[in-house]
Amino acid sequence: MNLYDEDLRSAPLEYRVWGADQIDQESRNQMDAAMRLPISVAGALMPDAHVGYGLPIGGVLAVEGAVIPYAVGVDIACRVRLSVFAVSPILIKQKPAQFKNALRENTRFGAGKTWGGSQRADHPVLDDAAWTTNKFLRSLHDLAANQLGTSGSGNHFVDWGGLHLEQADAELGLEAGDYLALLSHSGSRGVGFRIANHYSEAAMKLHPNLDKSVRHLAWLPLEWQEGHDYWLAMELAGRFAAANHAVIHQRVAKAAGLKIVAVIENHHNFAWKERLQFPAGFADADREVIVHRKGATPAGAGVLGVIPGSMADPGFVVRGIGNAAALNSAAHGAGRAMSRSAAMKSITKSERDRYLKARGVTLLGGGLDESPQAYKNIENVIAAQADLVEIVGRFSPMIVQMDGTGGKAED
Repeated sequence: MNLYDEDLRSAPLEYRVWGADQIDQESRNQMDAAMRLPISVAGALMPDAHVGYGLPIGGVLAVEGAVIPYAVGVDIACRVRLSVFAVSPILIKQKPAQFKNALRENTRFGAGKTWGGSQRADHPVLDDAAWTTNKFLRSLHDLAANQLGTSGSGNHFVDWGGLHLEQADAELGLEAGDYLALLSHSGSRGVGFRIANHYSEAAMKLHPNLDKSVRHLAWLPLEWQEGHDYWLAMELAGRFAAANHAVIHQRVAKAAGLKIVAVIENHHNFAWKERLQFPAGFADADREVIVHRKGATPAGAGVLGVIPGSMADPGFVVRGIGNAAALNSAAHGAGRAMSRSAAMKSITKSERDRYLKARGVTLLGGGLDESPQAYKNIENVIAAQADLVEIVGRFSPMIVQMDGTGGKAED
């Protein structure tokens, strides 16, 4: 494959779509465009798909020998973490003030938000040798130190809720029953945003003749220095995002006086080097590719993950089945049914609050653009991917902390 060829295919490669009846045409158009790239070899579209930047949210794209910064996304390694506690969720109803305060006092949400002074967190990720690799990464270290343990805006959250397991799970070390749990969704904050923009601009400059319709899908060959540097930065952003969640969960759990007994986490908005078994017709059925999951969850055989719903709808702990046609992927959430601006115009505060009250959810922060009515039905999304994941448990939100300023975030 010629990694320097900028000519698009005359037609997109074929790809599988899950939950096609739940996906808008513009998302399909974006995926079609990605499948016309000369470096693309396979793709899939998940049932939570909606329009994104370059690649649709819920899009999975495999390419050879290169990485596409915008197909990873601006919130690199955005992830979900679920911590489980060996107590009943009834405890939240018995001591609501304690659990609300644990969230309010130990989380920070929104663009530019930091922890200052003695509140700044410490974590081994800040001593990661990758920060000193080059001038650009060195310039991000102070930002990382200030934002460690914070969350983004938009659909990012930290929730108290209940986890129900129908049966015992040996891998988690949990018996069947109901558990108190803490669920969070956020990413690499300003660090990931700056990495994405820096290398996306570099990729576009290196491909000046690429068709304007896909200019944001410009790629960096991994054999180029820019490709090598982006990969290193992306992986560092992934470790930083994981550290963010670890700090948040440790702080909130400590404030509530609880000990974590099990953790499940997974990230999206990332690229992985994987060997995939491609369908018949490929010259090399088993080969290494770069799999971009933009708002899609890794779902290889036996891989645990969490697929959240909305601020009032359930999330699901799942175990991957390993479907090669889906590039071993699954949905990463419910997916938006309407844009943020449409939600702000069409959903009233009273409508949202009635929805929350009916489901026993207390909202500490969250804009109307994040109203549950703005999202697809999570039950339908899960049903559409029965051949991608099996359900292990069900998380029901009870106290929800979000930004509440209507800030924009990319899933």
